[in-house]
Amino acid sequence: MRAQLNILSLVSLRKTAEKAFRIWITPRKRRKGKLPPIFETGEALTFRQDGHTIRGHRWQPYSDALRPSAETAPRKVLIAHGHGSSSRVFVHYIAALLKKGYEVVAFDAPGHGLSGGKRLFITDYVRMLSAVEQNYGPFQSWMGHSLGGLALVLSLEEMPLDASCRLVLVAPAPGMEPALAEWAEMLELPAPVVRGLTEHAGEVAGHPLEWYSLRRCIALPDAQILYVQDEGDEVISLDEAKKIRSDGHKNIRFLFTTGLGHKKVYKDQEVLDQIVDFL
Repeated sequence: MRAQLNILSLVSLRKTAEKAFRIWITPRKRRKGKLPPIFETGEALTFRQDGHTIRGHRWQPYSDALRPSAETAPRKVLIAHGHGSSSRVFVHYIAALLKKGYEVVAFDAPGHGLSGGKRLFITDYVRMLSAVEQNYGPFQSWMGHSLGGLALVLSLEEMPLDASCRLVLVAPAPGMEPALAEWAEMLELPAPVVRGLTEHAGEVAGHPLEWYSLRRCIALPDAQILYVQDEGDEVISLDEAKKIRSDGHKNIRFLFTTGLGHKKVYKDQEVLDQIVDFL
C-alpha cells in the first residue's frame, strides 16, 4: 500500500490524495456471521443512504398489544459502535437496558456489520445517526464507543437537549485530524502526500479536519455526559480525556478504569452496570 501511494505520488499528488483517502476510510474487516439470539427478538429496520441499505434493530420492552401512550412511552436509547465493529458487540447492553424498561435502537454504520457500502467517513456516520434520530427518535439517551462516540457528539451538536438527556462516551475518538496523522505515520507517507490527503479529506467533509474534534464539540451544556476511558487504552490516548477534564465542563462525569484497554472497557460488568444506571 505504501509503495503504491509513493509511486503514484510521482505522477500526481491529487490522485494520490484521492486514493489514500479511499484507503483510509475503508474498514479492513467486517463483522459477519450469525447474530446473537437477542437480535431475533428485535424489529429489523432499514433505510437507504448514498445508494446503500443501512440495517439496524429496535427492541421494545413491551408487545404491540401493550403499546404505551405517548405520555407513558419508555425512554429511548441509541447505541453507536466503533470503527471496524458493529451493533452485535453491545448485546449485553441491549439486554440490560430492556430489563430496565428502555427501548433500544442500534444500527450498523455504512461498510460495517449488516449494512451496505464499503467505506465510512465521519460525515457518513453523522448523517446516518441524524437519519436514525429523525426516523426512529426522539431519543433521550445515547451511547457511543470510539468513532461512534465522536459521531454521536457531532450529530447532537445542533439538537435541542435538556438536563434529562444522557450521553455515554466510551473511549471516544478524539478527532479526525489526529486519526489521519496516526494512519499516515504508520504508512510512513511523505509530507506532500499527507498535506494533499488532509486537504482532500477537508474538501469531502465540508470543514477542515480539525473542526471534527471531540474537544471542540463536546460542549453540550444541556446534557449530562458520562466519559469512560481506560488509562492503558492503546488505541485512544488518555491525554484527550485529561484535556477535556481540564476544560471544566460541569455536566461531564469521568470514569477512569485500569487494565481493560479499548474494547474490554465496555464489556466489563462493573462498567456496564454504571453505564446502564447512568442512562
